[in-house]
Amino acid sequence: MAKQESKEERQKWLEEVYGKICAKMSAECDRVGDKIPYIPENGRYTEDFGEKDIFWWTNGFWGGMLWQMYHATGDEKYRKAAEGVEKKMDTALADIGRLYHDVGFMWLHTAVADYRLTGSEEAKKRGVNAANVLAARFNPLGNFIRAWNGDNQVGWIIIDCLMNLPILYWMSEESKDPRFAAIAKIHADTAMDKLLRDDGSCNHIGVLDPMTGELLEAPGGQGYGENSAWSRGQSWAVYGFALSYHHTGETRYLDAAKKVAHYFIANAAMTDYLPLCDFRAPQEPVYYDSTAGACAACGLLEIASFVPEHEKKLYEESAYRILRAMEEKFANWNPEEDAILEMGKVAYHSDAEQEAIIYGDYFFIEAILRLLDKDCFIW
Repeated sequence: MAKQESKEERQKWLEEVYGKICAKMSAECDRVGDKIPYIPENGRYTEDFGEKDIFWWTNGFWGGMLWQMYHATGDEKYRKAAEGVEKKMDTALADIGRLYHDVGFMWLHTAVADYRLTGSEEAKKRGVNAANVLAARFNPLGNFIRAWNGDNQVGWIIIDCLMNLPILYWMSEESKDPRFAAIAKIHADTAMDKLLRDDGSCNHIGVLDPMTGELLEAPGGQGYGENSAWSRGQSWAVYGFALSYHHTGETRYLDAAKKVAHYFIANAAMTDYLPLCDFRAPQEPVYYDSTAGACAACGLLEIASFVPEHEKKLYEESAYRILRAMEEKFANWNPEEDAILEMGKVAYHSDAEQEAIIYGDYFFIEAILRLLDKDCFIW
């Protein structure tokens, strides 16, 4: 995107991409239905990942894509498939001891989205149960929601959990019980204090003393290493803090989101708005992460919706540039193949080089629909 585009040119591009999304998602929905995909193999979602691991944290994203498309198009096939995904996930809610901090990702995009769009009381019950699972993970001594379930992870906090907090805010809104929003805010404050760095970057993991909340160490997690800047972690922070502001109106969360956003924008601009997997990794090998770019774009648009008029351009322009660059370089629009955004990266040191990952498509679709005022608010 060498030249500044007019509003008309941008709108034309967005409409063209929306048309491609509709064609791609229609074909995928026909093939995949209510199966739960994760990563395609040889261009197809050959595996129902929900049958392999119903507790896996990404299992809600396909449902979220289906609800977004149902809201945008009104096509009942998306609703039918989304309801099938939601019912399958009841198996996970029946064994809550195996769930962990990502229940927001799993049920915001399925049950809560269903409830918001249809008013289904059964869907609401699922969302309520998931919110209670997340609230039960709160450690009142250290003021954080515990990550994962490993014996050595009792004091672990991760930046990803910011994106799960909206199910607690939703629960407080629905139940008129302030406990859930209070837990969300306390956790967000702890993440701000323990994971957010002065320069706007953030740690993926913080190991806290579970009795006091003292930060003991900050291992590299899914990034390159200790003190690096895993880009998807930065995107979780951009969007996650912005969502806490959305639900609370408390300025410190918007300030934190903007701080990480500025760091993300500056680094993405260095690589033509195609975000690297880690912003503090060696120059070689080059690993991108399209999922980080898509999530960050959503977060930037969320920030733009709250800042004064003369601030909006930075966030909207940056989101657009990221989406435009990734669509040009990373998108696969062949309707005979599954997944849109390629060049994702689960973790810097993962065995897979670059691949399409389901949550990259979710955030990409959400961002494009939002720019067209066709999205539904899932968070």
